[in-house]
Amino acid sequence: MHKILSIGELLLRFESVENSNTSSNNIFASYPGGSEANVAVALSALDIPVSYFTVIPDNSLAENAIDKIQDAGVDTSSILKKEGRLGLYFLQDPNGLTKGEVIYDRKYSSFYSVEEKEIDWNSIFGDCTWLHWTAITPALSDKWAHLMKQCLDEAKKRNLFISVDLNYRNKLWNYGKFPLEIMPDLVQSCDLIMGNIWASNKMLGTSITDELNRNTTKKEYFIYAQKVSKELFSIYPKCKHIANTFRFMDNSNHNLLYGTYHTPKGNWQSESLETNVLIDRIGSGDAFMSGLIFAICKEYSPQETIDFATGIGFKKLFIKGDFYQKNNITL
Repeated sequence: MHKILSIGELLLRFESVENSNTSSNNIFASYPGGSEANVAVALSALDIPVSYFTVIPDNSLAENAIDKIQDAGVDTSSILKKEGRLGLYFLQDPNGLTKGEVIYDRKYSSFYSVEEKEIDWNSIFGDCTWLHWTAITPALSDKWAHLMKQCLDEAKKRNLFISVDLNYRNKLWNYGKFPLEIMPDLVQSCDLIMGNIWASNKMLGTSITDELNRNTTKKEYFIYAQKVSKELFSIYPKCKHIANTFRFMDNSNHNLLYGTYHTPKGNWQSESLETNVLIDRIGSGDAFMSGLIFAICKEYSPQETIDFATGIGFKKLFIKGDFYQKNNITL
């Protein structure tokens, strides 16, 4: 059985309540999260051993967030405490006044400010056999791009399986570097690449066309996903697994989701899952990622793998907060 190490910044999410605009209401709900923490909690909910590394300030706000992650069964023993603050993000839900917006406040957080000399890779990796990271971390700063290269080199030395989620956050790439200058070198280390055809283009330079849109058929998207995966397998020979999500939102209550899965031996696509009633979109992609990791760990068949990952991603739409939790929802 693999033990997964998920590395990334712990965030606190603030969200205006009752679909109100943040400029006219002072009432917020808060939830701990961050893509890598979300994956760790979801994997633990799926009974996969998992460790989570981040850097947090030594205060009760951070401790409360970590307590929730520990309560979910995640190993947090390698977490580093450092002077500073938690990274934050503010979510405005789609409503009559806005289409929905994420506002980040992450600069100079404890995670952002950590120094190379403070990181002990031996302690962080411990007995883990799989490293999971996301494109969000090298998007934070030139320093974190360097640290992720170091982290991946250490993982390769230990012969770890390595997965990446190509989360594209254009608001974070603001330190003078473009994703195409950073990500291709980092992804060379990866056995599993998850994202979508648009993120692959932005970060890895794969093909894309403006003709793809909401009216593009599922069959056409599947054909294009196969084209992109073929490019990726050629560029990144270590990679043996590629997955894409296709997510469409026609209004604030609607979500259509399906996924594709690719190996050098073939291509598979899930059924489409659609709802007009949902609770929380945040963390759905991370839940998909955790389902993908779970299925590969359990050696599911390719079709079972993409069906399971898509199902977990869809389930998360009906769970409030960033974290996927065990529940009684059936698809």
